[in-house]
Amino acid sequence: MSKIIASAAIRASHALVQKAEEMLEKAIGEKGKDFVFEFPDTAFYLPMIYAMTAFPVKTLADMKVALSMTREMLHEEPEEKLWKPYLGEALDSGMATLFAEEIILALRYINGLEPATDPETGYVYNGFITDTIQRNLGIALVDGRMPGFAAIIGAAPDEDIAVKIVRELQERNILIFLSGQSKDKNGEVTSVTKQLLRKNVALGWETYIVPLGPDTEHTLYALDWAIRASLIFGGKKPGDYKEHLKYQKDRVFAFAIVLGELDDVKWSTGAGAINMGFPAVCDTDVPVIHPTGVCTYEHVDKEFDHNKIVQKSIEVRGLKVTVEKPPIPVSYGPAFEGERIRKEDMFIEFGGQRSPAFEWVRTKELHEIEDNKVIIIGTDVEERYKKGGVMPMAVVIDVAGRKMQKDFEAIIERKLHHNINEAQGLWHMGQRDIVWMRISNQAYKDGITLEHLGVIHNTMAHHRFKSIVDKVQVTLYVDEKDVLALQDEARKVYKERDHRLAGLTDESVDTFYSCLLCQSFAPSHVCVISPERLGLCGAYNWLDTRAAFEIDPTGGNQPIMKGEALDATRGRWAGVDNYLKSNSAGAVESLNLYTIMDNPMTSCGCFECIVAIIPEANGIMLVQRGHTGMTPAGMKFSTLAGTVGGGAQNPGFMGIGVNFITSRKFLFADGGIKRIVWMTKNLKERLGEDFKKRAEEEGVPDLIDKIADETVAEDSEKLMEFLAGAGHPALEMDPMF
Repeated sequence: MSKIIASAAIRASHALVQKAEEMLEKAIGEKGKDFVFEFPDTAFYLPMIYAMTAFPVKTLADMKVALSMTREMLHEEPEEKLWKPYLGEALDSGMATLFAEEIILALRYINGLEPATDPETGYVYNGFITDTIQRNLGIALVDGRMPGFAAIIGAAPDEDIAVKIVRELQERNILIFLSGQSKDKNGEVTSVTKQLLRKNVALGWETYIVPLGPDTEHTLYALDWAIRASLIFGGKKPGDYKEHLKYQKDRVFAFAIVLGELDDVKWSTGAGAINMGFPAVCDTDVPVIHPTGVCTYEHVDKEFDHNKIVQKSIEVRGLKVTVEKPPIPVSYGPAFEGERIRKEDMFIEFGGQRSPAFEWVRTKELHEIEDNKVIIIGTDVEERYKKGGVMPMAVVIDVAGRKMQKDFEAIIERKLHHNINEAQGLWHMGQRDIVWMRISNQAYKDGITLEHLGVIHNTMAHHRFKSIVDKVQVTLYVDEKDVLALQDEARKVYKERDHRLAGLTDESVDTFYSCLLCQSFAPSHVCVISPERLGLCGAYNWLDTRAAFEIDPTGGNQPIMKGEALDATRGRWAGVDNYLKSNSAGAVESLNLYTIMDNPMTSCGCFECIVAIIPEANGIMLVQRGHTGMTPAGMKFSTLAGTVGGGAQNPGFMGIGVNFITSRKFLFADGGIKRIVWMTKNLKERLGEDFKKRAEEEGVPDLIDKIADETVAEDSEKLMEFLAGAGHPALEMDPMF
């Protein structure tokens, strides 16, 4: 590293460690050394310290031990040597900075100062990023929708430049974290967060713009997010610092854009990020540092032109970003899916409760349609649209292709929601005949027309389904009589589709499909998807993966010939075992799809729900991602998830997609849904009538009432009391093991 950078990093590290020690001593004096602390909704204590050292910081006394490690990193002589690595003086000081910042922010939480609140605007920053959010976004990170994330530190020269940089990142689908402050061109100390708020830019996870806090130290939350990826998805062990740092560099595609002059804390925090392989591109005249054979982690660069700084950052990090933008007059990308258009901001709407609306994808022959054509049918369409308000809408999308199949219609239909929502200023809910769309006043002013709705669908159908779709033609009907007449036709087709799909069983096909998308994070994990078992993330079913293989034969979804049935009850086939061995690098040799007790399916970390055995109840419990309460297993979801993820097989524990619960193959070898003794109230409500129907099929129509939830039991003793009183069938079933 440059001597200038090294001296600044070391200087700031000492200052931050000193600050942390002073804050800690004050906290111990007020609360005692045994005071317990944990960041909200995480199983990883103080994640950076835990990942790098395997030391779980649970109390203020533990923080004192962790701070002694930072003194060792700063090459002072501690009473006991706890930090083994030596990364180099400047890089060690960077790691010491991250440890100190993590403790400082933890102490701020204890003192009620986090998440921080901006005193001028009252805006509440995000603060610590929970495990639940990380798992929720896991699938977007691995399937390419979110190719990486950027930490913007400081402030742009002015508000327009701040908006431009952020919009450019959004259009590339890159998740954005904001922290720190610097001076703008007028000499005012401000931040990108404040600049965006002044321009009324929507902030939050829905729009991919997440303000973490006002100080440079808040960048640590983004680095905590990054380091947990190797714990959650990568299966890396706490304390294996070399593997963690390598995983960050190779698999977590992050970079920093540093706006404004750099102070010592920015250099020192940057040195910690450099350890993790995350480069920084600055808009000031900083020393340029490129990776070398001595230290492949160093990379600092500069770009004075704010029109080029995003592209420069992407190139420096080596990201592969492909963006397909329809020819429309507004920005486009998944980052705009989270927009909400309130009634007062709405120009026009279609569907909902105010007018009939539906969407219907139909298969046609190649000669029957004209590619990329948009047809609008109705009376006085242009004048009615200009008035705004409410209109009926039928969106009929005709597709033709040599590889197109009727079963793919529903898959293309499901993507219509994303097609519209990804346009800035357009909002979409529902599918089929419960569609609701809105166009904002600003989008109308920017030039969005009815024809653009068809243009979006034409463009994105070609982009998303290029291997099965050769031609696309969109027809929009806006007269109510036409919409209602066509809606009756569409409903007949919806019903036929549902009946056909309901007949698909694991026995009726000779091919399952894999999903290897999560191997970018969890190299040994292979998801096996069958007609009766969807992917554990809940995002892909058998038809989805079948279509995905047709679209991209070399992609992450590959066919698996079942082969000989080795155990039909447990769900084991020779072809599946062979596929697993070769595609998990030998880490997984055998799989049973219908049991959690013997070689259950592995997980990456983005499962919707966890199945866990409750031995004393002779049954299992179900807890969904996002539930933060205690469970009868004695662990919260975040802790349970640590036993399930990372590509490991752990009998008695398994990650699943929620809809698998109502499948006839759910724990088929273990006794099925009659084994469920506890599930969250949220899951009961979500599964609703589908669960009751399955219970009737199993001969226990009142099963849902016999299953405990968090309102009656959060420990095994109360659970057993409830089950005995309810007469739960699991108590009379054969032992699970």
